[in-house]
Amino acid sequence: MNQAIQFPDREEWNVSAQAVFFPALVNGMQLSCAIKGEVLARRFGSAAPEEHLALFREYRWDLEEEAEQRIRQQEEDDQGVVWLS
Repeated sequence: MNQAIQFPDREEWNVSAQAVFFPALVNGMQLSCAIKGEVLARRFGSAAPEEHLALFREYRWDLEEEAEQRIRQQEEDDQGVVWLS
């Protein structure tokens, strides 16, 4: 599958989900990707909740690469969100 995948810099912290959500554009269609704050803290070092967005931005390239792999494998949940774990 040859998909053009882009990640605009429009990430945001979702308080109710306690996760960073970030968009992916797949052949012009928008898809949501997300990673829980606790996963960011576990993988990249403990951080206070208010620092999760900064932590995401610091490791953006690695996380976008992982999201791209999950998108290519069509690993969306029932809501159409690709979750990184």
